[in-house]
Amino acid sequence: MLRRIKNLLKDSLLLIAIAITIGLLGLSLIKMPEGGVFEINNIDKAYHGFAYFSLTIIWLLTFHKTPQKKYLIFICCIIFGIIIEVLQTILTNYRTGDIMDIISNSVGCLVALFVFSLIFKKN
Repeated sequence: MLRRIKNLLKDSLLLIAIAITIGLLGLSLIKMPEGGVFEINNIDKAYHGFAYFSLTIIWLLTFHKTPQKKYLIFICCIIFGIIIEVLQTILTNYRTGDIMDIISNSVGCLVALFVFSLIFKKN
């Protein structure tokens, strides 16, 4: 029974990781509503960092049993962010790729790698 629960949890993490990846892709390519009650300059950079932190940490947690993959996952998440920024410029006329978004995405990935390494560091 315990083995079954562990397998279900592992499969659930994989499904969550895939859902976050697809959701991030979708949110990055749709037209976002304009304005709001108040606007904070460059707050979207914090959103980018958080989104890519979440993306990277869930993929790292999904494959935490194979720590040799953590750098590959980290690099793939950064490349994913770069590809999305390029796709925004190529596929849409309402979104543009931004180097600062790529940097924010990469910082979010780096923080996730750091947090993951702290959690699973070997004693």
